[in-house]
Amino acid sequence: MKKRSSEKKRHVVAWVNKAEWDQVLEYLYSKDSALQRFALQRISAWKCRYASSCPVAVDCTADLVRCQVLDRSGQLDGGDLVLLYGAALVRFVNLITERQQGRVARPLRRLAGNLNIPEWIVDLRHDFTHRKLPTLKWCRKGCKVVLEWLQHEYWSRQLGGGPNEDWESQSDGEDEETDLKHQEDELIARQKEMEAYKNARGLLISFEKEQFQAFGGLPEDREKSLWPAPFAEMSWLLGEIKQFALESSDLLMDVLLEDGFLVPTVEQLEILGCETYASASPSPTEPRLPQTFLRFWLPLLKMLNSPAFVHLLLEKLFVELKLLTKDQNSHRAFYLSAWISEVMLCNSNKFEYHFETKGQRKARMKDRIFVNRIQLRWQQLLSACLDAPCISTPHLLQLILDDMEHPLPLETRQRLLQLCSIYTQTTHSEFDPSPEQKQQPIYTLESLHEKLQHSRHHSHPWHSRAESERSESSQEYKRADVQAEKAKLLRGSPWQLCADKVLWKNYPLGKVPGQSDDPSSLMVENYSTMTVFDQPVEMESNTTYSVPGVSAPVRTADGLLWNHSDVNKLKSGLQLF
Repeated sequence: MKKRSSEKKRHVVAWVNKAEWDQVLEYLYSKDSALQRFALQRISAWKCRYASSCPVAVDCTADLVRCQVLDRSGQLDGGDLVLLYGAALVRFVNLITERQQGRVARPLRRLAGNLNIPEWIVDLRHDFTHRKLPTLKWCRKGCKVVLEWLQHEYWSRQLGGGPNEDWESQSDGEDEETDLKHQEDELIARQKEMEAYKNARGLLISFEKEQFQAFGGLPEDREKSLWPAPFAEMSWLLGEIKQFALESSDLLMDVLLEDGFLVPTVEQLEILGCETYASASPSPTEPRLPQTFLRFWLPLLKMLNSPAFVHLLLEKLFVELKLLTKDQNSHRAFYLSAWISEVMLCNSNKFEYHFETKGQRKARMKDRIFVNRIQLRWQQLLSACLDAPCISTPHLLQLILDDMEHPLPLETRQRLLQLCSIYTQTTHSEFDPSPEQKQQPIYTLESLHEKLQHSRHHSHPWHSRAESERSESSQEYKRADVQAEKAKLLRGSPWQLCADKVLWKNYPLGKVPGQSDDPSSLMVENYSTMTVFDQPVEMESNTTYSVPGVSAPVRTADGLLWNHSDVNKLKSGLQLF
């Protein structure tokens, strides 16, 4: 009987020895993807040995670890990863609770609670199978929590004996109570986080509904009104959002930067009558927000406006942009870059136009997120911008460099922009002229006009081309500012600006008023003399020279030979400068 009892307790396993088990367990929970791949290969070998009786916990652990390995590889985009994580999590909940089911089906939440599985994991499984797919962030959190649960409930318990898949063995004493208390606290914290996330989405969706209804109902006011929604209802809604931001600003910002909010969908742009990102800006390298879309979000952004909010917004925008380094031309990357550009331009000290009226200035200020200048963390912004390379990085870098409180040396800025342009495969001249181009003197009227246009574009990058042309048409701008700008650009060049009214038809081509008829006035300041004998001679030329009073030279094998008298005659008729 003893022999039979001992034989009954024996359990055939697929691993060679305890050392292999320990190695696979260590590699599965390693941060090194190469070690995790090795562990997955060993588990594949175990499954072949087990045939169809591989432990459920081993199978689920391998599925979840495989998701992490593919996530870190960067080979899949967000949507594919969500589906991959979803399949692994659904499979885990179904397989682990399967043995608890009887003839009558029981709720998964109750079964999961008996096994100490967090309730929000079951909610994730429900969302995957019945509702809208969760975000990648929650998928990663779910995978991490489930792997910790498997390590505690299965892998750690196998060190003292054979596999145990009843999922009912419990530890005794204080350790059990401590673990239960910890799991309860963790469950409560995660449920609160999930509830807060849902509340944030609900508030922002309510704001969008009010705005879409107002903008859709008043299409003629899209270009005139900042806040077409009913004041009382919108005021209450903005107050709720502001209160939520005071309690959890990070979470609200994360939701704001999801697709469908500050990053619009194509359907939302169509409802607002905005163009898609491919044609929403004059240049893909200098993204700008559509005016209607900016005004759509202005009431909310103005209400949340504070230095802390602006800092957090820029930080989150650059973090999200960094995640899209392999998809630089995407719709999402365009709008993330456009929001960064909008914030930087609001903070720019170049926003003053002395030629505009009070009404024009008031209308312009109405379309800004904030008016007063904010002391930004320039070094952090610079590092974050360079750490998130995309097609718009040179433009964003130029805005940061131009607006810094303590600007870098000019040469450093130029080199930084050139390196950035090389790295992002963009043309540097689109953002800032090269040092050679800046130092090159102006020789023609065309080059003066080109430099003048480029100077205006850099001084007022937020102007559209049409606005620029309208500004140039104003008489005040033409007479005073254009003349001053031209004079400034012509410094160091051979030309000077003439402000006098001159009838040029009275002067022949090549002469200016006050120029002397003496040819010596055309002499350059620095020159050198050269004798006739030092001048180069084309030895193999077949040209026949004919000079009055001078006989033709004799051609020999050594070249042309002149006699002494002919050379003197030539000298007397030449003047060298």
